[in-house]
Amino acid sequence: MLVRVTPGVEAHTHEYVMTGQEDTKFGFSLATGAADEAVSRLRSLPGVELAGAHAHVGSQIFRLDAFAREVAAMVPFVTRHLLGECCIGGGLGVAYLNDEAAPSMAEWATVVRSAFADAELPPGVRVTAEPGRSIVATAGITLYRVGTVKELPGLRTYVAVDGGMSDNPRPVLYGSGYEAFLPREPLSPRAMVVRVVGKHCESGDVLVEAAHVPADLAVGDVLATPVTGAYGYAMASNYNRLPRPAVLFVRGGQARLVLRRETTADMLALEV
Repeated sequence: MLVRVTPGVEAHTHEYVMTGQEDTKFGFSLATGAADEAVSRLRSLPGVELAGAHAHVGSQIFRLDAFAREVAAMVPFVTRHLLGECCIGGGLGVAYLNDEAAPSMAEWATVVRSAFADAELPPGVRVTAEPGRSIVATAGITLYRVGTVKELPGLRTYVAVDGGMSDNPRPVLYGSGYEAFLPREPLSPRAMVVRVVGKHCESGDVLVEAAHVPADLAVGDVLATPVTGAYGYAMASNYNRLPRPAVLFVRGGQARLVLRRETTADMLALEV
């Protein structure tokens, strides 16, 4: 087992995905001594092998100093208890919007390695991490079909699609931003600004608050939101009893179905 510790680090990210500060439901606090007590109790339990310590300061983090501060907090704890592994979790952010710039994996690794050296991590301690989003996010694209275009002069234009918060709850949960484009003309100018909304019965069912799309967007078009490979299908649900979409792997112009589209029969399968 690894003991989950709270390093007392406030990462620069949305408050709903901050996990390393003292005021959190996650982990045993280093500052209060709760983590030390957890180590003692774990080592007294039969059948438990305490392999090391684990922490995670948040998700979608662009500022690398948060990871350096996390390492500086954890190393004394790992050293004091002679632990064999130090896992710093994940959280490296990715760019969802055109004006965002995320650190590269190499830049992140350089900062982390330097921080461990500065903190004098004992030789032989295994360093691990969980960089999930930064590996798979850009590999995924979600495709929707445009069902309605509603123009409100002087206000905005709504573009309703055949999905919504059931297949991507991130915008509703914590205001995550996305871009949008038309696969039929991905490099065309996107001069029109619209609000892309889902088909659920809430006004808050917004997928893209201000999407820049081509002016000739029309009902029936396929609309794509990129960077959904990490928290897309993994967060999808049957909200309002809607079936989840299919997932395909695409390479070299060939598509392969890996998760089939859910059916009405799937929705009814648990009823007795």
